[in-house]
Amino acid sequence: MVCEFKRSSPSAGEIAPGVELPDQVRAYEEGGAAALSVLTDETHFEGRLEDLALARENCSLPILRKDFVVDRYQLLEAAVSGADAVLLIAGVLDDERLRSFQAEAFELDLDCLVEVHDAAELERTLETGAEVIGINNRNLDSGVVDVGTTYELITDVPAGKIVVSESGISTREELVELERVGVDGALIGESLMRASDPASKVSELAGRDDATSEHFLP
Repeated sequence: MVCEFKRSSPSAGEIAPGVELPDQVRAYEEGGAAALSVLTDETHFEGRLEDLALARENCSLPILRKDFVVDRYQLLEAAVSGADAVLLIAGVLDDERLRSFQAEAFELDLDCLVEVHDAAELERTLETGAEVIGINNRNLDSGVVDVGTTYELITDVPAGKIVVSESGISTREELVELERVGVDGALIGESLMRASDPASKVSELAGRDDATSEHFLP
């Protein structure tokens, strides 16, 4: 389970006033998270690049820089700021950049979570050789969240790829069902940010206190 720190979002507005990053990421690790996602986009999510270094100082979890990566310089920023992985969004990158950014990230020892929203983006992403596929359940045009998107798209993902379901997941039962159909992990943010006891919420969702992986995803 990838646990996310985000202060706000375009759809939800301010999410957890007063919650401090060091406290939240330590709680995620205590609860048994496998990895951490940190929003660094300032315009839409009130994130900061400096949050990556702050997260690294306060936990030993693998860290994903979650942002709209559109320039190779952002890969360098992620690497020097302590990230272990970056988000690449198929919907905002053409095929050439999607392929080249993955290659450059590899050279920087960064993993890539390549995010898709529909079948066409999934097909493009698979053609680039992506190994970790993030299926975003949020329709970027309407803002509607439907976990059924993961169930629909995972049938077209070849065996051997790692699949992460993103958005709209808040219960242990949902995670169990996603695992049943072949999903390897889930990225969860808003429900954890709003939890009064995030460590207990993570533990509840995980169903156990897993040991932390040394990699972005097991």
